[in-house]
Amino acid sequence: MGRFLFVVPPLVGHVNPAVGTAAALTARGHEVAWAGHPDLVRKLAGDDAVVHPCALPGDLPPRPAGLKGPAAFRFLWESFLVPLADAMAPGVRAAIGAFGPDVVVCDQQAVAGALVAESLGRIWVTSATTSAELVDPLAAMPKVAAWLDGLLADLRERVGGVEGGADPRFSPYGVLAYTTRALLGPVGLPDGVRLVGPSVTARPAGDDDFPWEWLDASALPTVLVSLGTANNDAGARFLNAAARALAAMGDRVRTVLVDPTGVVDPGGLAGSGELFGSGEPAGPGAHGGPGGLLGPDTLAGPGGPAGLRGPAGGGLPGHLLVRPHVPQLALLERVDAVVCHAGHNTVCEALWHGVPLVVAPIRDDQPIVAGQVVAAGAGVRLRFGRADAARIGAAVEAVLDPAGGHRKAAEAVGESFRAAGGGESAADHLVSLARSHR
Repeated sequence: MGRFLFVVPPLVGHVNPAVGTAAALTARGHEVAWAGHPDLVRKLAGDDAVVHPCALPGDLPPRPAGLKGPAAFRFLWESFLVPLADAMAPGVRAAIGAFGPDVVVCDQQAVAGALVAESLGRIWVTSATTSAELVDPLAAMPKVAAWLDGLLADLRERVGGVEGGADPRFSPYGVLAYTTRALLGPVGLPDGVRLVGPSVTARPAGDDDFPWEWLDASALPTVLVSLGTANNDAGARFLNAAARALAAMGDRVRTVLVDPTGVVDPGGLAGSGELFGSGEPAGPGAHGGPGGLLGPDTLAGPGGPAGLRGPAGGGLPGHLLVRPHVPQLALLERVDAVVCHAGHNTVCEALWHGVPLVVAPIRDDQPIVAGQVVAAGAGVRLRFGRADAARIGAAVEAVLDPAGGHRKAAEAVGESFRAAGGGESAADHLVSLARSHR
């Protein structure tokens, strides 16, 4: 049997896909260990996960909420990913020494894994949990690309990588890309990329305090609104606009809105019925308090109290349920549309279940993923900065309309995901690679 070490950043959306692949390997009798943030990995992979701890960078600057484009890209690498690699490198080196893996599986944004594995002569594979890097987002920005090359060269020298070695984002032994052509589209891909499809697997059982009886009480379509776990700083205006839009549609839809840090203001919903017509009368609703972070704003996980009222005790419309966190996979089986930030995990999990999307990308890989959703016919795109209640409401109406074909397109993408195999296909490649290098 083989031994596989997964090196992951402290980011929920990057750990979750690896969990399914790791589970597939474990089910076949292989040994799996992790190098990363122990609390986050065990929360997502289970309490029995073997985790070799890696340090987190300290004193990270907060990311400005309005940062986007090349400036956001530079901030991501210079102020988070490179400091993260510097902090993780000693832990990764210790994990490889202690565990002795046949293959090191390195997340594309945990570049310390690739650089350290390469320096030790280990076989390593890239885990690409988003398709953004696969389409060469810097092709039209040669100066930014050259800047990043220099940044990575300096990092390689510090953490002991091999001079002139491979790009730490693209292993010469292969890249596991958790997507398919149905979403990615007809773009050219780097050599060695394997489109294994999303790795969607059950989450570890936790306290399920979601009010499923509320969901069962009506036959109206249900809309889920979520900006993921790393966008709390930028999301207040959008979430309040979405709440106003959907509060006004109570005769047509019910809404579950995820509000990890309690930014939705029930008082701001007064008069929202004038936007699209009258909704249900206001009644007891749900509003959560602050959610917990594991570190800087990018290190978020589900958390926070499960209270069902706003911070001042104010009510919400009875068809609008606001929660600090939700059991997303279980909920996606029962919703009819998703409004989100175009995060790759949320998009893939929605499409896996055949659910069409309204996507309002904020930054990083999200504009690329949003473009893929629209090109596949599986959703409608909004400009995040201009998405007011009227635009959000109209977009939700559009994706719920059968005549638009968004549901059928989402179902077609979901079928391609399941056919690709996800974590099982990724495990096939890893096992084959380990055997071929023994």
